[in-house]
Amino acid sequence: MNTKKLLMAICCLVLIEACSTPEQNLYHQTEKGIILTLPPSDDDSAPEIIRLEVISEKIIRVSAAKGYEIAADESLMITNKLPQTPKWELTESADSLIIQTTYLQTSVSKTTGEVNFKDSTGKTLLREAKHGKSFSINSEVPNGNIYTFSQSFDSSDEEAFYGLGQQQTGLFNYKGYHVDLTQYNSVVAVPFMLSSKNYGILWDNYSITKFGDDREPVPLSELRLFDQSGKEGFLTAIYASDRNASEKGLVEKEGNIAYQFLDDMDKIPEAFDMANGVVTWKGKIQGHQKGVHQFYMTYSGYLKVWLDGKLLVDRWRESWNPGPVVFGHELNAEPIDFKIEWIPESNQSFISLKYLPPSPIKTNDTFTFKSDAGKKLDYYFIAGKDMDAIISGYRQLTGKAQIMPKWAFGFWQSRERYKTQEEVLNTVAEYRKRKIPLDNIVQDWSYWPEKAWGSHDFDSIRFPDPDKMIDILHKNYHTHVMISVWPKFYEGIEHYKQFEEHGWLYKQNIENQQRDWIGEGYISTFYDAYNPEARKMFWEQINDKLYSKGIDAWWLDATEPDILSNASIKHRKTLMNPTAEGSATEFFNGYPLVNAKGIYEGQRSTNPDKRVFILTRSAFSGIQRYGAATWSGDIASRFDELEQQIPAGLNFSLSGLPYWTTDIGGFFVEDKYDRPDPQGADLEEWRELNTRWYQYGTFTPLYRSHGQYPYREVFNIASEGHPAYESIIFYNKLRYRLMPYIYSVAGKVYHEDYTIMRPLVMDFNYDPATLEIKDQFMFGPALMVNPVYKYQADSRQIYFPKESGWYDLLTSKHYVGGETKTVSAPYEKIPLFVKEGSIIPFGPSIQYTGEKPADEITLMVYAGKDGEFDLYEDENTNYNYEKGQYTIIPIRYNDQNKTLTIGSREGDFPGMLEQRRFKIVLVTHDHPVPLSFDHMEGVIVDYSGEAKTIGIE
Repeated sequence: MNTKKLLMAICCLVLIEACSTPEQNLYHQTEKGIILTLPPSDDDSAPEIIRLEVISEKIIRVSAAKGYEIAADESLMITNKLPQTPKWELTESADSLIIQTTYLQTSVSKTTGEVNFKDSTGKTLLREAKHGKSFSINSEVPNGNIYTFSQSFDSSDEEAFYGLGQQQTGLFNYKGYHVDLTQYNSVVAVPFMLSSKNYGILWDNYSITKFGDDREPVPLSELRLFDQSGKEGFLTAIYASDRNASEKGLVEKEGNIAYQFLDDMDKIPEAFDMANGVVTWKGKIQGHQKGVHQFYMTYSGYLKVWLDGKLLVDRWRESWNPGPVVFGHELNAEPIDFKIEWIPESNQSFISLKYLPPSPIKTNDTFTFKSDAGKKLDYYFIAGKDMDAIISGYRQLTGKAQIMPKWAFGFWQSRERYKTQEEVLNTVAEYRKRKIPLDNIVQDWSYWPEKAWGSHDFDSIRFPDPDKMIDILHKNYHTHVMISVWPKFYEGIEHYKQFEEHGWLYKQNIENQQRDWIGEGYISTFYDAYNPEARKMFWEQINDKLYSKGIDAWWLDATEPDILSNASIKHRKTLMNPTAEGSATEFFNGYPLVNAKGIYEGQRSTNPDKRVFILTRSAFSGIQRYGAATWSGDIASRFDELEQQIPAGLNFSLSGLPYWTTDIGGFFVEDKYDRPDPQGADLEEWRELNTRWYQYGTFTPLYRSHGQYPYREVFNIASEGHPAYESIIFYNKLRYRLMPYIYSVAGKVYHEDYTIMRPLVMDFNYDPATLEIKDQFMFGPALMVNPVYKYQADSRQIYFPKESGWYDLLTSKHYVGGETKTVSAPYEKIPLFVKEGSIIPFGPSIQYTGEKPADEITLMVYAGKDGEFDLYEDENTNYNYEKGQYTIIPIRYNDQNKTLTIGSREGDFPGMLEQRRFKIVLVTHDHPVPLSFDHMEGVIVDYSGEAKTIGIE
């Protein structure tokens, strides 16, 4: 027995013998902190041992467990390169132990184990709630030392919560809501929360987790329900098989709307024609207590919900991929009218409705993390002066985010899917012919022979010479190639057999003989990415078949893992059970992390000089260290879906993950756009939707068009001269002009733990108005982006954060901060504003990022405040920046003197530009300069690396 275990055994014996009182509990000090054994408690759910560890001056790890030892299992999300433990001091009072660093005072109660975090002045930053820890045995896992557990914290009314991955509810501030952290197609679970009070919590657990109000939503039947006649007990449900006769059909009395998973489909009346029918639920509802009730729905097809005569929900989602809806409504002593109309559209559509009654304690006074399964409760408290500092702490724990290859910040064209080699080459040729900038062409799924999913082979009929295709794309068109790779294998193919020989496949789907949706349907399963040897084999297979041909980047699809779409959670667990790390119940959410790890480590070992680039449909804490970006999944082509992507992307960024994108235009379309080709008003709506989405997508970290038919290439959306075509091309070219700015910001992501896509609360936390703003954001330090997401809108309201003035990027019109204004937003324009004191470097007009170096840069300087910008450059595609091979040119503006200093170049790298020219353009309140690169006058400065100060008034 090692020393630690011996000491813990002695502690346990002493504790039992003495029948400890609070005064007799035991602790011991370690190199990193303390381990505290708590006195016996009458509460069976209470923890028995607490551990506090100092990670840095601003990061404290808190662990708790049942029994008298804390499991030493290795974390998947935490990097093995944590900082050296700083100096800290331990003091003891009558009831507490206090750990003090230069920044934090962390105390733990010797009797209850409750932890309190204060800053160095004694101000409380966060306090665990009284009796806030709770443990219970998880009965799903046969091993008896696996627990379900939760941790509650006190919270003030004005606090706001962000992060938690990518939800699709349209919510931004999660205060007061129940947030379900479960991996789904388009929903990404990341257990990292960032508070407006300048702290964050990284919850180190891989199972399904609930955040905020941890109560499980309950069936609608727990409200008082009244049917159409006024009789209490149920709603009136009408299952009409003809949508044009919604009042004629099978009439049922229902109190529970629960068609959420495949397992629930047999509950739908057999006589109802789902593909052509409509269901209506009518009646009244009444709460058992007064207050706002929160309603949680999942749905696919068309959905409308009315409460008290008001239409609250009017949405559509493709039938095979349900999405979430959250809304609240006041219920009181009187019943109110309630109606739901659901058009399923297919024989496999879904709808469910649950709710939570009001609870001030659960929604206002506390928040909770609750996880299904684990050996111990484990979280990291991260403090900082602002949100950037907290995200830096998160990356200190989970790993640096690499700088993506420069080409990845250019435009990507994709569709579901290019069916032939000819389609791929013709698409790129058309972009080059029209001189539309492009850097990446994406080959989505099903390029393989129909019966050989997982072979990673190109179908020889449709792709007769993939090596030549890739060579032409690289050499003739200077275009990179990304390809779709799934962790899925058809039963019996060679790659399947290689995994099966070692027992590295999830076999339940094979035993179930579950067929997929391709052709006649084929039986398949996924490999166990938790197994390090299986990950190596996966890389060897794609290296042999794809990377060796010159593929540049990886599209990792269905990484939830989505072995069987819309299966119940219980069934999904059986399909990936067990993993090499433990049960699927324990490791349900972590699959995208380990899957990306295998590709990253495989490529870096095969070719250490080329940056890995991964696009994955799901993500988890730590995935940023594996060269991974995430897109928002198979979302719908709708304006309301575009609206939801904005807070989804902002919260993803606040989860510490800097690289994110959507399918510009949305993935799946309504019938009016698809069958037949859109015509008339539908065609113009389609064009406007894509125009607005392209405008927004230009200013997201990664700029990428993708989706099902109609084709998404700009020349397939509209012809040259149409406002849609002209607007999309304008913003595409503007993105490329901004490349020196964008790539410099990407450099800050690695070197300073920066965040590219920034909700206003990040930079203007002092302004309370920004806490709830979910449809405006900063793109880097200078540009405020304000997407337009309403059909036929030609203006929108914009809040200009206070303590700064703002300039319209295109016209230079000046706006005062601290005000909300209605600004013009014609079809062709997204409102973009520049913060006073900003310096924006614009590069030359280029067709792809590697066409030529930015030897001529226009520096736009926006007066009103002092400003600064660091122009960052490196070799664009390799990892030499990790070794210090990069340059920074510091640029500083003095507003009082109207001088600009271009500082001495710092650093060097092979092939760097020794000389370049800057054109400096000053924009002031009374001297606007419309953005026109061919007509702007400025001060010309030739620069060879030495500092220069220039008067620019």
